[in-house]
Amino acid sequence: MNTKQILVVDDELELARLVELHLSDAGFEVTLAHDGPRGLELATSREFDCLILDLTLPGLDGLDLCQQVRRQAIYTPILMLTARSSEGDRVLGLEVGADDYLTKPFSVRELVARVRAIFRRVEVMARKEEAVAVGELRIDSAKRRATLRDKALQLTAKEFDLLAHFARNPGRVYSRAELLDQVWGYGYGGYEHTVNSHINRLRAKIEEDPAQPRYVLTVWGIGYKLFDPAEGDFPQPAPAAIPVLVD
Repeated sequence: MNTKQILVVDDELELARLVELHLSDAGFEVTLAHDGPRGLELATSREFDCLILDLTLPGLDGLDLCQQVRRQAIYTPILMLTARSSEGDRVLGLEVGADDYLTKPFSVRELVARVRAIFRRVEVMARKEEAVAVGELRIDSAKRRATLRDKALQLTAKEFDLLAHFARNPGRVYSRAELLDQVWGYGYGGYEHTVNSHINRLRAKIEEDPAQPRYVLTVWGIGYKLFDPAEGDFPQPAPAAIPVLVD
């Protein structure tokens, strides 16, 4: 079995070396970087199985680094380290493409456990490699590629994971809490608005009219589902209002 490769980007040298020591003891191979530009260079030029990014970095902070990695369609799982405990900072990390976060100070044992949990989720996703077609939408989990009318969709890592999760069970209704647990994983309880924002962005990329979606549907009071062709025809858009002429 290939040794998992992990990139740790943190400017606190002693902490970075401590993290390196414990991850190495857990059987992972670790590469260190101590500023944002070097971290970006490594993340975009070499293949890693996980990126661990400090939020506050010289030259390029962790959020910008994460955004730039995702813009290059690199879907490597990202664990964000942050000394900021506010909900807004955590949500922002999720919004730009992080898969998990850990607030400083943290237990290194917990960090290793989080990394292992990320790899378990990746392995589960990899076992579900069948391509799924829903209408003109096709999702290929093995290639991490989604197309609509044979045109590739430019999805972020989490947008793709969310769509692929829906596509494995079209017609099944998921609550926001279920989606957080099953797509985002451990540690995201209470961040249901993160699901809402990802749904909105996903609709903007796959729906002709995001205000009247045909694929990702809202089930009021419960959550969301992907349209199931077995249930019948696509939802029809609401008729346009007929203007009333007043004499």
